[in-house]
Amino acid sequence: MTDLGDGTRCVHAGLPEPAPGQPFLPGPVFAAPYHLDPWAGPAASPNGYGRPDNPTRRLLEAAIGELEGGDCRVFASGQAAITGLLLTVLRPGDAVVLPTDGYFPVRAFATDVLEALGVRVLFAPTVGPYPSFEGVRLVLVETPANPGLDVVDVAALADRAHAAGALLAVDNTTATPLGQRPLDLGADLVVASGTKALTGHSDLLLGYLASRSTELVEAVTTWRTTTGSVPGAFDAWLAHRSLATLDLRLARQSANAEAVAALLADRADVTGLRWPGRPEDPAYPVASAQMRRMPGVLSFDLGDADRVSRFVAASRLVAAATSFGGLHTTADRRAQWGDDTAPGFVRLSCGVEDTADLVADIAAALDAAR
Repeated sequence: MTDLGDGTRCVHAGLPEPAPGQPFLPGPVFAAPYHLDPWAGPAASPNGYGRPDNPTRRLLEAAIGELEGGDCRVFASGQAAITGLLLTVLRPGDAVVLPTDGYFPVRAFATDVLEALGVRVLFAPTVGPYPSFEGVRLVLVETPANPGLDVVDVAALADRAHAAGALLAVDNTTATPLGQRPLDLGADLVVASGTKALTGHSDLLLGYLASRSTELVEAVTTWRTTTGSVPGAFDAWLAHRSLATLDLRLARQSANAEAVAALLADRADVTGLRWPGRPEDPAYPVASAQMRRMPGVLSFDLGDADRVSRFVAASRLVAAATSFGGLHTTADRRAQWGDDTAPGFVRLSCGVEDTADLVADIAAALDAAR
């Protein structure tokens, strides 16, 4: 379906062939054991036991795989997917390069677990400078980075990693596969949290990996089967149902982020504004060339934690909550979660509210928070 538009692909991704009397998206299959053939056992059917086998999960994987352009495996959460990637690919004595400005639990996992297993952990900002990749097994980047929203040239980084014999994995959480397709740009793997904009309703946890390498997908599948880090059937069904509106949701979120960024850029009481879609943003040259659409997430600084609290309390439409990419606009003061950010740093995730309402509400809340 690569010749079709984003909305069409989202609506039809992963659906079975239509059959009279059957629903568009079959309901979730709840099963631990399945009936086995008395003679052939599990070899007679793709379903033998619920941990490795579930038809609802396979439909979701087919849908995400179509959007990312690779073979997909879903996990119970984004953190399960990314730690599964790291522990599948890396062995004692290997080296990995991780972003200093990416999702902080990944850095914590690297220093607490990977280093204890004998993996050499190197860190670099998303936009560099990067260390030498000689002897490195895996380079992981998150672009746009969360929460700072820097953007790296994936194709150039893939060339550099491959020249040194390293794999490149791209965390595509913020962009989603409608914003960019890292596998098309040369990445070996895509990893993401489907909890965020991909499913977008703030009602489930999900992660996934995608790759065009049969060897890597088989290794990840073995890891997931062995560790049991699979999502439940209902979560998989909810996620697949939610994919149908991804194009519509992202369009409104991006339009809202553009309007809010324009508002914030004109306010002297707001500093450090970042949104890759602004021509004035440092990430814009790379983002505008690499990304097909801009995210609904932006960041800025209100000076101190108390002013952030006053801003959120004064708003009628902005909720205080972590995560991002949902239907509701949320503000998150990232320092309270352990990110290396200033006390007044805010990650704002624009929802799908009417643009004029959201801009007016944020302006009024900022005025009240002075």
